Amino acid sequence: KYHALIVCDEKFVRIPYGNEVLIIRGDNCDGGSKLNIISCTKTRKYIQKGCQVYPAQVTSKKAEDKSKEKRLEDVSIVREFPEVFPEDFPGLPPARQVKFQIDLVPGAAPVAWAPYRLAPAEMQELSIQLQELSDK
Repeated sequence: KYHALIVCDEKFVRIPYGNEVLIIRGDNCDGGSKLNIISCTKTRKYIQKGCQVYPAQVTSKKAEDKSKEKRLEDVSIVREFPEVFPEDFPGLPPARQVKFQIDLVPGAAPVAWAPYRLAPAEMQELSIQLQELSDK
């Protein structure tokens, strides 16, 4: 529909616009490509002129060597206490003799009140009004 021409190896994009051709060129800086960034004000001016605008967020992802990533052994506290951070875990911890529990009063049910939807001052005013109405 827009007949844009993308030339990857030469790092440019040609977009025909009326009698003109918009050209976006990439730059080689630090091995990545860099597009010219225009301001919000300039973008608004283009929109007011009737130009079609294509917002894009361009990010660069560098392929890094996985061996250079930070490893657990690189952290000083891990090197200081190696017995706490074993290579292989033997499995689940052993069953304990004492099981933790909270004894409840027989027949007690968990509290299941819905939270108030009013601020405390509004709730107090509502309860006063309800009390006045019930007294009549």
